[in-house]
Amino acid sequence: MLRIHFGSADLGRLRLAPQPDVMWETVLSLHQLLDPEPFFAPWSRLARKALAAAGLGREAYLLTVLAPASSYFPDFLTPSGHTTVFEAGVEEVLSTSVRRLRSETDTLAGTRSRSSAWLDDIGAGRPRALRHLGDALHRYHAAVLAPHAPEGAERAGREATRHAGRTLELGGEALLSGLGPGLRWLPPVLEVDYPVSRVLELDGRGLLLIPSFFCHNRPVAFADPELPPVLIYPVARGPLWIPRAAHGAPSGHALEVLIGTSRAAALRCLTTGHSTTALAAQLCTSVATASRHATALRRAGLVVTERLGSSVLHSRTPLGTALVHGG
Repeated sequence: MLRIHFGSADLGRLRLAPQPDVMWETVLSLHQLLDPEPFFAPWSRLARKALAAAGLGREAYLLTVLAPASSYFPDFLTPSGHTTVFEAGVEEVLSTSVRRLRSETDTLAGTRSRSSAWLDDIGAGRPRALRHLGDALHRYHAAVLAPHAPEGAERAGREATRHAGRTLELGGEALLSGLGPGLRWLPPVLEVDYPVSRVLELDGRGLLLIPSFFCHNRPVAFADPELPPVLIYPVARGPLWIPRAAHGAPSGHALEVLIGTSRAAALRCLTTGHSTTALAAQLCTSVATASRHATALRRAGLVVTERLGSSVLHSRTPLGTALVHGG
C-alpha cells in the first residue's frame, strides 16, 4: 500500500497532465512486453515481431534488465516533471550524475539474484555504456512505440480531459476519488494499491497526476520520496486492444518498411491537418524532427503543406491516404 499524505496546501497544488509522459510510457511498455495484461497481448506479439525483424532482441533485453517488471526500477529512467519530447527525455536520462547512476543501479542490483556487467557499466557512468543505452532507447521507441504513439496519446488525452472537467466542476477531492480502481481518497490520505508498503509526505509540494496508456492496473510513483511527487495512473481500457497498425497488418507493416516507423506514424497522424507543433506533440518528438518528417513526406508526394498566417498545416494527399490504407 502506498499512502500519499496531503497537507493543507497540497490540494491547491494538485496538477493533471493532459498527455502521457513519453519516458514513463517507454519504461512501462517494457513491462507490458515482458508480462502483458490481456489488453496488451496483441501489441506485445506485434512488438516482439518488430523487435526481432529489426534485430533489436539484445537491446530490448538490456532495457528490461535496467527496467524490470518488478517493484523497483531506477528513477533516472523517468526524469521528473512531464516529458513529451522523446529526444529531450533520453538526453536527460543520459545526463544523470554518476553518483545517482551508481546509487540507483546499486539498489536495483540488490533486488536481483545475480550481478550484471551491464548494470555495473551504467552505474559507473561509462560513456560507451551510456551511448549504448541511448541508442537502445531510441531504436526500441522507433520500432514498437512510435507507430502507436498517436493512438495511446489520444486515449490518454480523452481520459485526462474527462478528469479535468470533473475537477473544474467538483474540485480536486472529486478528482482524487474518481481516478479509478486501486485508489481511495480518505482525507487527507490517498491510498494506492501498491506492491510494497510506502508513505509519501507531500509537504506542500503538491502532486502531479500523469495519465498512462501502458501503465499496469495499479498506479506507480517515484521510489525516491525526495523527488517532485508524481503519480502515474492507468487510463480506463476495454477488454482488448488491437493496434491500428495491426489492422490490415501486411499493408501496415509494408508502410513501415517502405518509409520507416517514425514517418509511417507521422503519415497516419495526418488524417486531418496538423501544424508542425501539433504533429511533434502527437509523435512525442521535437518540432525540428517533425518538420524533417513532414518535409520528406511532402517531397514524396504523400503530404501537402499549406501556409496559414505565420504557421503551416500538413495534411495527407490522396496518395498518402491510399498508402496508409494499403492502396
